[in-house]
This record gives sequence, C-alpha cells and structure tokens, in this order.
Amino acid sequence: MIPVVIVGAGPTGLTAARLLARHGVASLVLDRWEAVYPQPRAVHLDDEIYRILARMGLGERFAAITWPCHGLRLVDARMRVLAEFSRGSTHGRHGFPEANMFDQPELEHLLRADLPSEVTLRGDTEVTAIDQDGGSVRVEFTDRTTGEPSSVEARYVLGCDGANSLVRSSIGATMRDLGFAQRWLVVDVSTDAALGAWEGVHQVCDTGRAGTFMRIGERRYRWEFRLPAGETAENYREITTLHPLIEPWTKHIPVDELELVRVAEYTFRAQVVDRWRDRRVFLLGDAAHLTPPFIGQGMGAGLRDAANLAWKLAGVFDGSLPESALDTYQTERKPHARALIRVAKLIGHAMTEGGDLGNLIRHVLAPRLHLVPGFRNRVLSSETPALRRSSLVLRPRLRRGLAGTLCPNATLGDGRVFDDVAAGRFAVVTSTPAYLPHRTRLEARGAVLVQTQPGDTLHDWLRLGRATTAVVRPDGTVLHASRDLTKSCAALPTQLD
Repeated sequence: MIPVVIVGAGPTGLTAARLLARHGVASLVLDRWEAVYPQPRAVHLDDEIYRILARMGLGERFAAITWPCHGLRLVDARMRVLAEFSRGSTHGRHGFPEANMFDQPELEHLLRADLPSEVTLRGDTEVTAIDQDGGSVRVEFTDRTTGEPSSVEARYVLGCDGANSLVRSSIGATMRDLGFAQRWLVVDVSTDAALGAWEGVHQVCDTGRAGTFMRIGERRYRWEFRLPAGETAENYREITTLHPLIEPWTKHIPVDELELVRVAEYTFRAQVVDRWRDRRVFLLGDAAHLTPPFIGQGMGAGLRDAANLAWKLAGVFDGSLPESALDTYQTERKPHARALIRVAKLIGHAMTEGGDLGNLIRHVLAPRLHLVPGFRNRVLSSETPALRRSSLVLRPRLRRGLAGTLCPNATLGDGRVFDDVAAGRFAVVTSTPAYLPHRTRLEARGAVLVQTQPGDTLHDWLRLGRATTAVVRPDGTVLHASRDLTKSCAALPTQLD
C-alpha cells in the first residue's frame, strides 16, 4: 500500500510531496499532463511562501528566477498617480523578500527537478475514480497514451487537482460561493525593450476599465484588464488589437518588438469548499478554495495547505500524533483561507466598483491614505491572520497571543536561521534559563531548544507577544506560548513521549 497518493502535480501537489519526503513519507503523484503545463498563471508569492520553498531546499534556485516587486502604485484611467506605497529591499520577518514575482512554469520546473527518492511522479495519467473502504483508499486511473486502466491502494489521498477537482466530487464536497465574480483579460508579453515603468504593481482604479500591470521577469510583463459585457479574450488575440490597452506602458516601443505569450479570459471567483476532508481524503489548493488575485495569495494559499497538512500526516505515520490531529487541518485552514478571500474581495471592490461616484471617491481618498497611521505598513505587510484554536493551536479564548501565528525565521546567535535549527521538528523558543530537567524532557520528545538572548529578534518577538516561551510546530506555527517554560513544555503533544 502506498502511504500517500497525491492527485495533481501543480505547485500545491509537488510541495505536499516534497514536504512529506522531508519526514520520510513516500508518495505517488499522479498528473494528467505529461510535463509542466506551459502557460503562465500565478506570478506572485510572499516571504512566507518563499520560506516554504527554502525548507524544501529550493530557496537559492528560486532566487535565480524571481523578480523583486517594489510596492504598489494606484493610478487613474489617465495613469495619474493617486497613491504610492514603496517597498524597500530589506527582507521580511521570514528572512526573504516580502513580494516576489515569477513565471509559474519556471517554478514548477524547480519543484519537479531532483525529486526526493520518496516521491514518484507519474504524468500523462487521468485519475478516474476515488473509493474509500475501511483503512485505505483505492485510486483508479488511466494512462492517457495507451488507454490502459490501473489502480493503487493508498492510506491517504490528497486532492490537489484544481478548481474542477475530481477528488472533490468523489467525496461529495461542494464549493460555497462568497459573492464575487468578475471576468478579466489576462495578458503576458515578452520583450527585450525597456518599458521604463516603475518597478512595482500598477493598479488602475477605474470602473470603466480596471487593470493591473506588473513586471514578472527580465523580459516578461503581465497585464490584467476587467472585461465589460460584450468583450471576450477573442477580441485581443493579436498584438495589434491588444496594443491600445497596454499602450500607456508601451507607447515608445514598436509593436513588432512585443511578443504575445498568452491571452486568456478568467472569471475571478471567491469560493471555499464546505468540507476539506472525508475520512482519508483531503482537499488542497484550488480544489478547496478560489481567491480573487488582488492580493496575490491564490497559489500561496495552496502551499500553506500543504505545509499545514504534511507534517501532521507524517506525525500520524510515525506515531507521534494521533489520527485525530488530522481534524485540525480544516479547523485551521478553512477560516484562514476565508479571511484572505474576504480581504481580496474588499480590495477588488474598492479598486473596480462604484461607477463614476466610485472613481470620484478614489480620487479624493487615495492621495490621503498615507496620512492614516499605519496604513502604509498594513498595505505592504505580508503577515496573514493567526490560525484559529485547535488541539494544535492552544490560543487563549479571551486575549490575543503568539499561538497560531508564525515564528519569525530569525537569525540566531550562531549565525544560523531558525528553520535550519528546527529542521522540521518541534522547537521550544525561550528567553528564560532552561535547566537540565527541561532539556532532558525536550530531548526525550525529539524537540529542539532555542535559547534567546536580549537583543535577539526572537527575544524581542517573545517580549512583544507577552511570553517568555513559545512551542513552535514543524510548520513554523506557534502551538502554545506562556510565561512558564514548564507549562509550555507540557503543551507538546503527549504522543511524543
């Protein structure tokens, strides 16, 4: 029996496979495409997702294909700047740039290259049925080249097969609409010519033709325009018909120097599946949620799903967690995904709706946003909401704390960063002396001790969180935080004994 079968070899599926492999869990990844899907789709990820890539050993290779984003500029239909939020070049709290542009096929090539021995990838394979029976799941599939049917037995199945997920249908789960649907034209252009545009995201705040522009690589640029009724992508298949839309950015460049990579129509939706698990089958990525692109968190949400679930599955396999711990996947991820979708909806409506009155309000308010205390930092921050309470997030009911948030990937006193020290294990971060009984107990549980010193980033993080000790899970999330080292050590899952 195969421990885990993953349906879908996109970024979410391959991330899940690689993270499981870090814990020694084997997986079979089935994908209907023979190779990487060639068309660009996602173009942005933040420092939290960069951190997940680095945990898989892909940080340096991703750095070679990424392009920095310098912030956000709000402009009107005549390209006049309404507001600008510039981002510096410093790294964020997770140790990486907070906004990173990239070409998705290049990222997928990285994820497929040099796969761990625990991962078997089989492409050109169509999954046709998922059936559960007691302690296993049968996955039926067909070789798309030969037409030969086959099947495997798995202990768990992860559905990472996108918005039209067969796995989701197989468990009877349903997407719940959150009240957002807009048709947009998505355009990718390649050119050696210098556009000379500001190196950040340009958001055109106009009800008549809302749009977005961003540079995603040395030669690559992405435009997105809202489509009015009566228009489709077919109206813009040629660069000559498309050029009037992108001319504000390309007016000094001859049309024949612009290579049209892709023109596609998307309906941006806001949806969350009603249930993320049925016994031994789980849903991840677009199979579980669809996020409008206005905050660049669509693909990142899927990688967060993988990071949240992989270590828990590994814990069940090695006996360090009870199977009931898998219930925390939906408990934690569903509210988090919904919260980000709500933010994306809010931004989308604020930038694109309201007619002439909306345009007038934006002209009046946007230039004054910098006067709102903390607004700039909030716009540029990559920090996402804390996870809800669960058996693996011991948050106080009546006050906020560190539990459910991510521990910073800070540099420690010996020059190493936190993730390298934790290395996929539970970690106890403390600013109080840890005596022999504490150390012995942590070692027996396979946890690592991180002792902070005054002036350290983690020391200040604990202080601001009104704690002296935090128990950090293998995915970097704080399980428990308190002012009592003994109490925090006791919060480690008892199955680790």
